[in-house]
Amino acid sequence: MQFPLLSFIVFTPMLAGLLILLIPGERKTEIRVAALAAGAFALALSLWAYFAYDVAAGGYQFVERYNWLPALGISYYVGIDGMNAPLVLLTGVVMFTGVLISWGIDDRPREFFAFLFILATGVFGVFVALDLFMLFFFYEIAVFPMYLLISIWGWKVTREYAAMKLTLYLFIGSVIALVGALAMYFTSGLGTFDMLALEQAGFSTAFQRVVFPFVFFGFAVLGGIFPFHNWSPDGHVAAPTAVSMFHAGVLMKLGAFAALRVGIMLLPEGARFHMPWIILLTLVNVVYGAFIASVQTDFKYVIGFSSVSHMGLVAMGFATLSREGMLGAGIQMFSHGVMTALFFAVVGMVYDQAHTREIPQLGGFRKFMPVVAVAFIVGGLVSMGMPGFSGFVAEFPIFMGLWNAKPSWLWANYTWVAIIAAISIVITASYIIRIIGKVFFGQPPAEFDGHIHDVNVLDKVALVFLSTIMIAIGVFPRLIVPLVQSGVDNVLRLLGGA
Repeated sequence: MQFPLLSFIVFTPMLAGLLILLIPGERKTEIRVAALAAGAFALALSLWAYFAYDVAAGGYQFVERYNWLPALGISYYVGIDGMNAPLVLLTGVVMFTGVLISWGIDDRPREFFAFLFILATGVFGVFVALDLFMLFFFYEIAVFPMYLLISIWGWKVTREYAAMKLTLYLFIGSVIALVGALAMYFTSGLGTFDMLALEQAGFSTAFQRVVFPFVFFGFAVLGGIFPFHNWSPDGHVAAPTAVSMFHAGVLMKLGAFAALRVGIMLLPEGARFHMPWIILLTLVNVVYGAFIASVQTDFKYVIGFSSVSHMGLVAMGFATLSREGMLGAGIQMFSHGVMTALFFAVVGMVYDQAHTREIPQLGGFRKFMPVVAVAFIVGGLVSMGMPGFSGFVAEFPIFMGLWNAKPSWLWANYTWVAIIAAISIVITASYIIRIIGKVFFGQPPAEFDGHIHDVNVLDKVALVFLSTIMIAIGVFPRLIVPLVQSGVDNVLRLLGGA
């Protein structure tokens, strides 16, 4: 019997969270050690799944299936391919580093880690689900703990507002997507939520064109697509550091992945029809997000709007429906997840010391936190798409896909979109260089003397780990490109070789 690897990956965090709740609240050291052990175990399992995947064989592997409600066609059905294997690893990476960064949390760490791990179970479940009902089931598990984590442990100034705003946006989006999913279930006549069966259901072109916007936009709300993005920066800013890492690093990819898995892969003709105008929305994401990030004075808002811009590149790559564009989008989800986890970790470390995120009031942190400064520079080079870093490996194929894609209608080509979107690279470079110069290399304010000290060893381990991943992918693209390419080939098969 095959070892149920994916089930262990999905349910280990939830089991760990429940066990942590059994530890007395005053035993905070034991709680932190248990959380770190669970995070390390989940990371080890996700690494196993990632490197054990047989790229040559392709398709879905480590498949598990158990009938849950056969009368309704609902089953626990999971598997990984080239598109979601990197996202499973990304979740493991962010979960592990999030625990390291959160070591100093003193306000009810037991409940904090329990909710964080329940959130991780929902994310893992969405990424590996091959049953449409189970995808929605895990999706809701992923969204609900975010409200509690932000409203209880978030920034006091805006946490209640941001938590409610985020929750309402995401729940409304999921309800809209559920309408489309139920339409597919009843229209197919198959009596199953099996997504591999629904791929072969033969939905009419008219049906796909009507239903596709419901499914795509319902999930794309979580992916931060314009104009449904404005919950995201507020959520980033109000969340505690580890939750911001999860929020930007993983949850936004969950929305983009679900839009791909349920929208594009189940309704390919609908995708082909709608993508030429949807790509305009992604263009707004990319350029508008970069410009808004460039004028922010709050360090965390800069990274929040930067995430909106970079997630626009993910949606843009998928919208090309081309081999190069989708390859770049798949890699960008992983690269951006690691990058934003590092960025928000750095912001949290600076804020913990300075007690402000206002960029004009910061300066000289290179002297106090040299490792933090180097880590932010590495993340900045990734954000700018510099060769030798993972950002280049991701963004270059997206622009190639834009340049070469052939829209089905409305536009002759996307060349002009690629040219306009390239503006974001320049703008991104401008605000990254501004932050590096002002926050890390500027003159430290006099009031910082004697009050700022270096971060602890666990923080440094997290930053070095995240930085190493981005450099490794930039120098050795084969670590991820063949894997994602195998997943893209499956998507293109459903699109009829688009």
